[in-house]
Amino acid sequence: MKYAAYNNYKTSPTAWLDQLPTHWSAASLRWMSKRYAGGTPDKGNEAYWEDGEIPWINSGAVNDGYITRPSELITREGFANSSAKWIPKDALVMALAGQGKTKGMVAQLGIPTTCNQSMAALIPDHRFAPRYLYYWLTANYQNIRNLAGGEARDGLNLEMLGSIPCPVPPVGEQQTIALFLDGKTAQIDTLVAQKRQLITKLKEKRSALIARTVTRGLPPEAAKAVGLEPAPAMKDSGVEWLGQIPWHWDIEKFSREVHIAEGQVNPEMEPFASMFLIAPNHIDSGTGRLLDLETAAEQFAESGKYLCPADAVIYSKIRPALRKVVIAPEQCLCSADMYPLTCKKKLLNPYLYWLLLSDQFSAWSVLEADRVAMPKINRETLNELRLPIPPQNEQVKIVEYLATETAKVDHMFTKADAVITRLSEYRQALITSAVTGKIDVRELA
Repeated sequence: MKYAAYNNYKTSPTAWLDQLPTHWSAASLRWMSKRYAGGTPDKGNEAYWEDGEIPWINSGAVNDGYITRPSELITREGFANSSAKWIPKDALVMALAGQGKTKGMVAQLGIPTTCNQSMAALIPDHRFAPRYLYYWLTANYQNIRNLAGGEARDGLNLEMLGSIPCPVPPVGEQQTIALFLDGKTAQIDTLVAQKRQLITKLKEKRSALIARTVTRGLPPEAAKAVGLEPAPAMKDSGVEWLGQIPWHWDIEKFSREVHIAEGQVNPEMEPFASMFLIAPNHIDSGTGRLLDLETAAEQFAESGKYLCPADAVIYSKIRPALRKVVIAPEQCLCSADMYPLTCKKKLLNPYLYWLLLSDQFSAWSVLEADRVAMPKINRETLNELRLPIPPQNEQVKIVEYLATETAKVDHMFTKADAVITRLSEYRQALITSAVTGKIDVRELA
């Protein structure tokens, strides 16, 4: 839908805005709000936290956008012996610091609460409708982060927040803009939620497809189409994590069929520095998809890494990255948190790759990793694992089938993800246009 603009505009007197509707004004946030940081009672003192009754929120609460429940409850004694302060309902809170995207995020309070010292309370005066200010600050998330060095670890402070320039429409118009955006963003958020539900179902379908095929063989119709027995008799594998398998499949120890690379190389030396170095963060969990490729030199790698031949299966041995498996696209390095695996006799690398992605193997690996002090799968444990081994011609057919069928699911996933991206971009653009006066929504709310 195309929205109308205002009839007349003027040059904006503040940064972050090029022009404003002529009847709007503008000023820095310091002149139109109270700002203060929170505090955290001593975490080591149970008397400050046990059976508390005063709401308290941490920085992660801003991810909710509209906060209706506390992160924790503190006691009156904890409140009295800390710098925590009450923040009224409808006020705004902003994360001054935090991991990832948290810094600079803003939320509105649906409850009166206190907060930690890494958050600022923003209490606008009578010239601001709090909901309109929320949308203005949301629209300027990146500008606000840039006040503290963008993606650097530096935190925001109250002085920086006071310097934020703000357009100031008449209060009634602010309320109209906020009401319009509440309605439109709710519609967009519903569509995004539906797409996310679809993606969840697609992931479940993909996982179920892999799990069934690598342990029980091809579905009857697919098996019949490639000349395999469509409904083979089953037998107990004798392996707890595996269950029943087709009667003609073998069971072998991991160490008999798979070689785990040993001996690390120095990634600072050539030719290793020029090779791609794959670490768990480069792999999409559960899909085997490479998200990124960087050389060892680009990653400033120092400690020893494993040399992986092309087509080796690279498996992350650490929890929580146990579902990260990929096939080496060429000769490369992998981090010491991963194992390069190559098959020896009966087992084929691509079949092993799909087997390691299966839910059954993932469940086994989580249980085994949790048995040790530093959660991971060690060589000895992996070498003792017993694997299902279909005949090689059947392994080839399974690999071909899974590559084709998961590609169909992945295509649907990509389309749904692209829709989410477009909706999110449209949502942000709509908010920005409304709070800056680029569109006139007074007759639409």
